[in-house]
Amino acid sequence: MKYRRVGDKDLIISEIGFGCGGNAGLMVREEAKDQIAVIERALERGITYFDNAPDYGNGKAEANLGRVLKELRVRPVINSKVEIRAVNLDDIAGHVVRSAEASLTRLGIEQLDVFQVHNGPSRYRPRLEGKDYRQLWLEDFLRPGGACEGIDRLKQAGKIRHAGFICRGDDADAVTTLLDTGLFSLINVPYTVLNPTAGLPKPQALQAMDFGNVIEIAQGHGVGAAIYSPLAGGVLTDAFLRGTARHPLARAIDTESTEMRDMAARAAKLAFLPDSGESLAQAAYRFVLSNPGVATVLGGFSAVEQVEELCAASGHEPIAPEKMRRLAALWESNFDG
Repeated sequence: MKYRRVGDKDLIISEIGFGCGGNAGLMVREEAKDQIAVIERALERGITYFDNAPDYGNGKAEANLGRVLKELRVRPVINSKVEIRAVNLDDIAGHVVRSAEASLTRLGIEQLDVFQVHNGPSRYRPRLEGKDYRQLWLEDFLRPGGACEGIDRLKQAGKIRHAGFICRGDDADAVTTLLDTGLFSLINVPYTVLNPTAGLPKPQALQAMDFGNVIEIAQGHGVGAAIYSPLAGGVLTDAFLRGTARHPLARAIDTESTEMRDMAARAAKLAFLPDSGESLAQAAYRFVLSNPGVATVLGGFSAVEQVEELCAASGHEPIAPEKMRRLAALWESNFDG
């Protein structure tokens, strides 16, 4: 395992991270003994960074991670988040503090190494309804009593070391404004061989959400990037392209949806990308790790075998130049080449 500094901050983490989200299912739906086995192997393979959130299993992922780490008697770098919903808008800062405190209790620790806002910043006021937290109006980050004030309170109280937030796409201006505050150390953003726009200018013909090259913007602010969904929700795997059943813990994919059919057709054109003996997932991870602004790639692990497969991508050479040229040609043709 190789390790990277998060931007210019005093935080070094494994370049493969452990995602505790519900897509993989391990931390919210698996038995305790299997959670222990997978996490123990991840630690043995050198993973030091664990990414969590209250929304993962309604607190189950945090509680389960805390229990496993206590049993194994280890203390890796831990990230969790806060989700800001419509019901929280009257006291955002207070909600941010209370959410972090609840996460600390579930995890059984006294300080979070990283604490992120799970809403992406928006220049426009989004309609937050019910449990929706995809975005948050930039003003609600910055105003008195807003999310940034809550984060500052937590830092002053010593309950968090570093702060961050999620990027949801088409938000580079809002992301830049938040980074200009100097309050943040880490962004979470998707970055894949199917949609590379978080790490380079959007190819003109590519039909995809534009993430505005925010990894480079963050790097210019001394901020690192953690990459989530590096396998595009499981599409960039040999098993998916073969039509093999997903791991029983993993969240089901609607393979008949128009979006998924399109993604599968694009992924099928990437057969040239892996080196001999390498899986498509490993090649996808090597692509992500070739970007110097990336601090870690978050794996969604359902089983020990997936830990072995994806940790093996750490420390390998980037995708060969001739393959990158073929990949760039696919982007420029919107995968019609």
